Amino acid sequence: MDKHNISVGLDIGTTKIVAMIGRKNEYGKVEILGVGKSKSLGVHRGVVNNITQTIQSIQQAVQEAEAAASEKIEEVTVGIAGQHIRSLQHSDYITRSNSEVVIEDSDIDRLINQVHKLVMLPGEEIIHVLPQEFKVDGQAEIKEPIGMYGGRLEANFHVVVGQVSSIRNIGRCVKSSGLQLEGITLEPLASANAVLSQEEKEAGVALIDIGGGTTDLAVFKDGIIRHTAVIPFGGNVITEDIKEGCSIIEKQAELLKIKFGSAWPGENKDNEIVSIPGLRGREPKEITLKNLSKIIHARVVEIIEQVYVEIKNYGHEEQKKKLIGGIVLTGGGSQLKHLKQLVEYITGMDTRIGYPNEHLAGDSDEDIASPLYATAVGLVMDGLKRQERKVAEEQEIENELETPEVTEAEPEVVPEQPKERRSFLDKLTERVKDFLDNAE
Repeated sequence: MDKHNISVGLDIGTTKIVAMIGRKNEYGKVEILGVGKSKSLGVHRGVVNNITQTIQSIQQAVQEAEAAASEKIEEVTVGIAGQHIRSLQHSDYITRSNSEVVIEDSDIDRLINQVHKLVMLPGEEIIHVLPQEFKVDGQAEIKEPIGMYGGRLEANFHVVVGQVSSIRNIGRCVKSSGLQLEGITLEPLASANAVLSQEEKEAGVALIDIGGGTTDLAVFKDGIIRHTAVIPFGGNVITEDIKEGCSIIEKQAELLKIKFGSAWPGENKDNEIVSIPGLRGREPKEITLKNLSKIIHARVVEIIEQVYVEIKNYGHEEQKKKLIGGIVLTGGGSQLKHLKQLVEYITGMDTRIGYPNEHLAGDSDEDIASPLYATAVGLVMDGLKRQERKVAEEQEIENELETPEVTEAEPEVVPEQPKERRSFLDKLTERVKDFLDNAE
């Protein structure tokens, strides 16, 4: 099969590692060929803390996916999240030497490169620079300044920052698993691509991805990403609380949460009881569902309130920045019973559960369209997009090489297609690759 058409997403999470192989079908939808899943052992709150175990988990997931798709995996698109990710707003400007010439891509690149010179905390690096809106000679609210005249070009940027060492560690794990790094993407962005529709991004929407170790937030408005945040709590702290509160082992706590857990304590009767076998001949424990949901409720409220603070930081309460699309919940943690109602109650915003079926082919397996796999599907889509860009660039170079001799004819005016700007992540991927090559 043509390697160009398939892409592999690798979601290195705190609870599980997923390798997913996908390709575009003739309708432009994403068809998933194989999925591999393994328990993630060396990751804590989205950050690798045991390289050897993480490599083993990655290899296990990759082998499973290869067997399911009967494809060999060589390159992967990897997601980064974790508690070290933070974001900030920044505005910057450049003065152009000649305002008689229209603004080009190179001006915007110069402005973006200038933002990269921002001084960060030690060990931090800029991962993403996302232009919000531009100003040309003081005229505000310009979405696309290319082709305009102007002497001073300024823009507001959404800057995402992360720790270099954490990103390099992920690169290291991927490389040591015998894989090539094709691209790096911010996980909240990947999940957003998989579960949100363009209309929602236009209207304004907050995507909350509740994973095992972290909860990721991405806020969109007018089709542009406006705010990102990673909150270092996820489904695992809920399990931890159940374990402590009921004095049971983790495996039982996880099962209780999934089978009987609810985020809304009001609906359980006082007499609903679950009996849990005791350890090694001890008496079984009896736990009331009411207590169980009280424990879950307390922690979930805490997580949602933290996320809501971030949504308010973005400015949701200002009329112009209102998120009409409300909230979309995804990730494994979004499957908790009555979570949607609780989120609506706390935030007063419309809420729905996000399934990554927006861009999947119609005959996809139902399991894949689960919120659990939102990030993995988003990474596959990202990889496919990257490949299309690569193919287009190669095509362009070939065309330039094949240009025939020009005959004296009327020159044809072809409107210039806007070129997709190379994202900083591509540059970051290259830097991580270089670092790993030199470090060997």
